Amino acid sequence: MRERFQSAEQTVNLLDVARVAGCSPSTVSRVLNTPEIVRDEVAQRVLAAVRKLGYTPNNAARALRSRRTRMIGAVLPTLDHAIYARVANALENRLGEEGYSLIVTTSGFDARKEFRQTQLLIERGAEGVVLVGTSHDKALYEFLHIRKVPYINTYVYDPYAGHPCVGFDNRAAAKQVADYLMSVGHREFAILSGVRKDNDRVNSRIEGIRAALAERGLRVPEERIVEAPYAITSGRDAARKLLSQPERASAIICSSDILAFGCISECIAAGISVPSQISITGFDDLEFAPHLNPPLTTMQVPATDMGVHAGNFLLEKLDGKSPLECIELEAKLIIRGTVGAPVTATAAS
Repeated sequence: MRERFQSAEQTVNLLDVARVAGCSPSTVSRVLNTPEIVRDEVAQRVLAAVRKLGYTPNNAARALRSRRTRMIGAVLPTLDHAIYARVANALENRLGEEGYSLIVTTSGFDARKEFRQTQLLIERGAEGVVLVGTSHDKALYEFLHIRKVPYINTYVYDPYAGHPCVGFDNRAAAKQVADYLMSVGHREFAILSGVRKDNDRVNSRIEGIRAALAERGLRVPEERIVEAPYAITSGRDAARKLLSQPERASAIICSSDILAFGCISECIAAGISVPSQISITGFDDLEFAPHLNPPLTTMQVPATDMGVHAGNFLLEKLDGKSPLECIELEAKLIIRGTVGAPVTATAAS
């Protein structure tokens, strides 16, 4: 039966898919075009039927790809955060060397929007897709599989996830930050993180910090973990909450330089000296990090290398080659001036 479906791939239509999925043709169409308005259970049933029957939606788009559009799509969480722009710039330069163009769109850290944007890129002829992280809508991977579009996850290294990736171990990187802070004497911590929902990088970093502390019998109370969107003003607001707690941490670990910038600014406004009264770390090593006062201790992310390797992977895939599926890069701890030994008393005044 399976062979019959494969050989009859060109004759399979929406009615066939609808019959196997137990729904209407219009529901099948919605799943393939506007999945955000369909219940997840229904969407998964339709995608299973599509896969079983070998149905290829939008034959025009498939034909367009066969003519080689020489376009690659990238769905980034945002372009407001400079680290993603750095990845995109390196990716575009590498693709341009081989005559490819890059189309960039953003998801706003929303998994459903990311799925829609990926669909649009492919419908417009993208031959491959670059994604960020591993927390994607389940239907997105199904869609890419059905369309036979190569893709790669960036900003992460997870060889056990079953998906191509290039990046670093976020958990290990954050653990390194916490280990360093403990090596200079810190025992009371707070975490100023990005929003955890749909963000595997943030969750992995929090896990890494907790793992490092657990090895020494320490922990971060949940009330000392404050989430904030990636913006300096959000970092200030979140830092204000942490600084106002009855028992103040001696070190605040931030999941991005943007949030750390806001945290330092709020400390200055509150008359709290960094690092003599409180230590602060960032993550990314953005361009402004060494120019803050004091310069920011942070984790340097290999953004340019991620863009280059992602481009190499897709170029080789589209050329019929078999590139290495998972590439691990190094994130480096950059020690500057925002970390010092903790003061004896950490209670907020």
